[in-house]
Amino acid sequence: MKLLNGLLLFMMVSMMSINAKAQITEDPTNWKYEVKKVSGNKYQVLFHLDIKEPWHIWSLHPGGDGYEIAPTFTLDKNPNVKLVGKVTEKGKATTTTMTGIDGKITYLSGKIEYVQNVTVTVPCKIKGKHMYQVCNDKMCLAPKDKEFEVEVK
Repeated sequence: MKLLNGLLLFMMVSMMSINAKAQITEDPTNWKYEVKKVSGNKYQVLFHLDIKEPWHIWSLHPGGDGYEIAPTFTLDKNPNVKLVGKVTEKGKATTTTMTGIDGKITYLSGKIEYVQNVTVTVPCKIKGKHMYQVCNDKMCLAPKDKEFEVEVK
């Protein structure tokens, strides 16, 4: 009887472990960061994103019913860095309707670039974080925060 109970317990634990692994999905994104001099003391902080198919990220202005989580970019306060305008996005945008979402929505897929223009008074490090959520046609992963750091030389 003890052997049978042990065998049943082992099988239940094994099945729960397999089920848990199936529910864990790796982040399908690859982020790279760089700073690019435009002229004088004007720079661009670039966020390069490569998303594996069939995943996408919501646009900075996703539309829809308000439940879509647009990416956000926050730079740490630095007296040597002044933001110029807002973050912009470049990439393959798709505007469409989706079952379960009211109104048209916009998302990006593949290779995407986000750009934040800044003015820098002296060479320094620019640090911050960004938050994003990726989805496919069946589900969305939980929003994720990532920190970044680039150096202005």
